Formats: sequence, structure tokens, C-alpha cells
Amino acid sequence: MYFIQPTRSIANLDQIIDALPNLHMIRIDDIHLYDPTIIAIADVQDYLEYQWCLPTVVMAQEDEGSALSQAWELGALAGWIWSSLPSDLEHSLLKIDAQYKRNQDSRDLPSAADLQKKLLPNPIDLQNYKVETLFQPSAYLSGDWYDYWKISDKEIMFYLADVSGHGVTSSLLTSWMAAFHGRSKTPRELIKKLNGMLVQENIEKHITMIAGTLNLETHALKWSSAGHYPPAIIFEPNQAPKILNTSSFPLGLTEDLEVEEFECFLTRHARFIICSDGALEPFDGGLSEQFAQLVHHLQNQSFQAPSHVADDIAILSLRRMN
Repeated sequence: MYFIQPTRSIANLDQIIDALPNLHMIRIDDIHLYDPTIIAIADVQDYLEYQWCLPTVVMAQEDEGSALSQAWELGALAGWIWSSLPSDLEHSLLKIDAQYKRNQDSRDLPSAADLQKKLLPNPIDLQNYKVETLFQPSAYLSGDWYDYWKISDKEIMFYLADVSGHGVTSSLLTSWMAAFHGRSKTPRELIKKLNGMLVQENIEKHITMIAGTLNLETHALKWSSAGHYPPAIIFEPNQAPKILNTSSFPLGLTEDLEVEEFECFLTRHARFIICSDGALEPFDGGLSEQFAQLVHHLQNQSFQAPSHVADDIAILSLRRMN
């Protein structure tokens, strides 16, 4: 930490310096030369006059309450009285420093959210198909993720995943998945490879996902599920929705993950849709009632995510155009 030399006389200045032998003493004229993320201790009058950008703990005389108030309004981290400092000054400063760093992490969240969204796949032109998506985090960062990419001129691979929990750890796992495609050519291979890496790293999180491949010429869709709910749905014109239920375990629970692979064919104007469980949150009732309402709105293309959601929402739809 820094100690900015006061420009006025302070009666017990030597006592404070002796109590904090690790402080780095600097002059006001040299402030611009120092790290703007390290906390400084300074006299309140100097802080008010020069208004530097360093995070600062200000010191005041007993009759300078109004000066302390002004310093807090300008962003001072804390304010103490020169003649009445905390008994364990170093410990008190360490607590302030820790809280400051936590606050800085929180301020970085909007930038982190922008970066996460940039990792989402870019739109791609596909023969006979259109990819439609929705991505709405419940906070800054999301534990839901989707991705899709071409594995040949006539075939794409895709997945939608939901990491357990919320917050930074869950969002980091989505970024990890975004960076990992490997050389998998089938849904089973992709899920098995992701599961192996997750178990090996011993991260105390599990991931549910649906992964698949789509042949753009034959319209064959192969897919696998790893404990994901809600199930995938196929909507076809003038047909009842097809619910593609499966029974399986999420990623990250066991090395011996059994993964089944299923196949279906998409007819003209059919839509294959997968959602994270956050898509159920806007609806009332138990899981079955919520899922029925979700299916209704997806079928009628009337689903709208609320502006504020309690859980992350991700939806990936593959629509056959002709």
C-alpha cells in the first residue's frame, strides 16, 4: 500500500508510519507514476484538493467530519481520525483492501458478460436450414450455453448445455466448452469426451446437455442427451409435437457414462428445438404443467422471455426451410 505524504503538519504522523512499516511513501506530485489499483492512505484535505484516482483511505482531524463526508462522496474507501486509529491498523487496512478487490471483481462483470456473449457462435448460412437462438442470462454471466459448427460441407454438429449452479464458475465452464470442439464427429463422441475431461479435472459441477448432428441433404438428425431436461421437441406442420424423452446421467458424475444415440428425420418446415430448464421459469405449476405451457408457446411461436428471469434461458432451434 501507499502512504501519500501530507502537505500539512500531522502531530502523530511518525506513530502511524511506525505502525505500518511496509507502506511505500510517495509524494503527491508523483502519484501519476504509481499503480492506480493499489490502496493509498492520505490526509483528507490533500484528497479533497487534488482528487487523484488511487483508491484511498482518508485521515482527518476530529473537527473535520464534513471533510470526511465530502471525501466519501468522491469515492474514498474509508475515513479515520488521525488521533483515534484502529488498534490493529494493518489488519483493518487488509480488510479494506480485500473488500475493494471484491468490488472491483463485481465491476468487471459487465465486461465479462460482453466477452461471454462474443464467444457464442456466429450465424451461419446453411443449405435448407435456419438456426434460431435465444440467450438470456439471469445475471451478468450465464451457465447455459449453445454452440454449432460445420463438420463437413453437408453436416453440422450442435449442442445446448446447462451447467449446475450460477456465477463465475459455471460461466467459466461454458467458456471452456466454447473453446473445445475436439475432433468429435458424433453426439456420443462429443459427450463422452467432455465428460472425461470434466471428471478428470474433478470440478464439483455437473453439466446436462443435448448434442446432435444434422445432415443438411438427407435431413437425418442424430442426437444424444446427458441428463438434460426439458427434452428436445420436434414440431411439424399439422402434427402433434414429438417429445424426445430419454433417461441418462449428466456429465461430470461418473467416468462410465452410458450415452445412447438416437436418429430421426426432419420433414419439410419441421423445427427441432432444445431449451435449458430456465425456459420453464416463466410458467406456473409443477414441471409437467410448465413443460406443457412451454411446448404450447414454442409451437405457436409465442414464447417470450421475461425481462428479468430467475434462471438462465437458452434456446436452440433448427428449422428446415423446404
